[in-house]
Amino acid sequence: MPPVRRQISRHAARLRRERTDCEDLFWRAVRNRQLDGFKFRFQHSLGPFVADFVCLEAKLIVELDGSQHNADTDAARTAYLEHQGFEVLRFWNSDVLENLEGVAQVVHAVLLRRAAQRKQK
Repeated sequence: MPPVRRQISRHAARLRRERTDCEDLFWRAVRNRQLDGFKFRFQHSLGPFVADFVCLEAKLIVELDGSQHNADTDAARTAYLEHQGFEVLRFWNSDVLENLEGVAQVVHAVLLRRAAQRKQK
């Protein structure tokens, strides 16, 4: 039986190829279930958007924002994703580059909280 292949938008595929140093650094910290066994996907399509990093199990999205981000556009995008049941965490690129460990600790704490909430339901 052939492997199952996910549909990847051309936009997401391009974003994966052209990732920033910041995205690469964060991806190396969370890939391969390095945060307490939680699986992350990089540049994952969700409806009309592509999330930087998503943990489907915890319904958590991590967005890394640089100077190109627009507050109004980001707010609409976040509202859509939250309506889909996701929690969205946003970090500036400089936060990741200067304090990756602190960013990872925040993400880990939110993953644990969301996992605990799901178990209670």
